[in-house]
Amino acid sequence: MIHYKTLTEPEITRELFSCFIRHQTVTKCLRRENGRWTVKDVPFIDNWSEDDYRILVQCLKNTAATGGFVYGAFADGVLKGFVSVEPELCGSQKQYLDLSSLHTSEDMRRSGIGRQLFLAAKKWAKEKGAGKLYISAHSAVESQAFYEALGCVDAQEYIQKHVEQEPYDRQMECDLTS
Repeated sequence: MIHYKTLTEPEITRELFSCFIRHQTVTKCLRRENGRWTVKDVPFIDNWSEDDYRILVQCLKNTAATGGFVYGAFADGVLKGFVSVEPELCGSQKQYLDLSSLHTSEDMRRSGIGRQLFLAAKKWAKEKGAGKLYISAHSAVESQAFYEALGCVDAQEYIQKHVEQEPYDRQMECDLTS
């Protein structure tokens, strides 16, 4: 049984992630070429370092402290997935709230956790007045399939900081009005 809950700033520590497996073997990614998304062989392993976890904890603490949304999925009391949404509206018409992270531990992928976390983020963002969620989505074909299955499409407007931080990510959005 999976238990979901909002995480507060004091709960967000490195220890919270002690059993979280951030490992992904990527073989194929989407790349934008000539105005179209194409699948390319781009093999690599995505695995977080201690420094990555340190930065993650700082970012999630800041999100929680500033009024954003940090929500976790727990199996047997252990964190197995999390999502975060930043509190400030962004975009030229303040139409977006930024889904800043969504991750499921490798041992729990394809169990429905990611979907539930995404739906919780959508609900929270809609309640905060956003018209859309903004997602800078990992380019792996599996990640793309996940977001597309949840109704995400190419963003009508790009948030430049995301493009600069992760140039291979696909900038996406999810309409919250329906």
